[in-house]
Amino acid sequence: MTVTSTPTILSLPHAVGTYVLHALAAVGRVTRMLAEFVRGLAEWRIWLPRTIEESYNVGIGSLFIIVLVSAFAGAVTALQAGYQFTGSIPLYIVGSLVVESIILELGPVLTALVLAGRIGARYAAELGTMRVTEQIDALESLGRSPASHLLVPRILACMLMIPVLTVLADVIGVASGWYFAMQVLPITNSDFSYGARAFWRDFDAYYSVIKAFAFAVSIAVTSTYMGFSTQQGAEGVGKATTTAVVVSSVLILLLDTLLARVLLHG
Repeated sequence: MTVTSTPTILSLPHAVGTYVLHALAAVGRVTRMLAEFVRGLAEWRIWLPRTIEESYNVGIGSLFIIVLVSAFAGAVTALQAGYQFTGSIPLYIVGSLVVESIILELGPVLTALVLAGRIGARYAAELGTMRVTEQIDALESLGRSPASHLLVPRILACMLMIPVLTVLADVIGVASGWYFAMQVLPITNSDFSYGARAFWRDFDAYYSVIKAFAFAVSIAVTSTYMGFSTQQGAEGVGKATTTAVVVSSVLILLLDTLLARVLLHG
């Protein structure tokens, strides 16, 4: 029993050490990529037109799905409130519930999760394909910076457009919740408006944008890193795309919890 259990006992620290080394190596590669991003900012004549193009793709290309998701989020919040808020609870509370739920949580988080699938997967697949077909290596051999051509435009486009899309999602979600609340409850515009203002804090709007910016950075950095680190041909591109979406989604949920703890209860 001692002979057979010894390899198992020794394999545990080996596995832990291997995991730690891989994690540290990934941190180093991400740090190096971000350093390349900072250096690439100096070549603004290269990345500026590409950033405008990428911003259009992120913003206009994602507009329909963001409007659709936010409208359904507001509608479902109002319909569930209409089901639960029966009895002696004042109806104006529905206005506060819908507004605060959309602004503080559903608008930023749902927008980020949707864009992690749409934008994150796209960036990882594009850059991964360029890596395995040696297009990135060709840029480097020509003396061009892959960061200014590929990295900076994508990261800046996410940082600019995802907060804008989040603000739009907040507005659409509140408007949808307002409409559906009036369909299922005997609530007036004045009641909903009063409830929306009763528990409103000016910081709530800033909090929504701060969360959107943090989510945008996590999506952009994760997807571009996975794309730049792709190996093993078409199989590697598939793995990089899947990993980018999964890691971005996990980071969004972790940042959501962390920011709520720090900014709302700090």
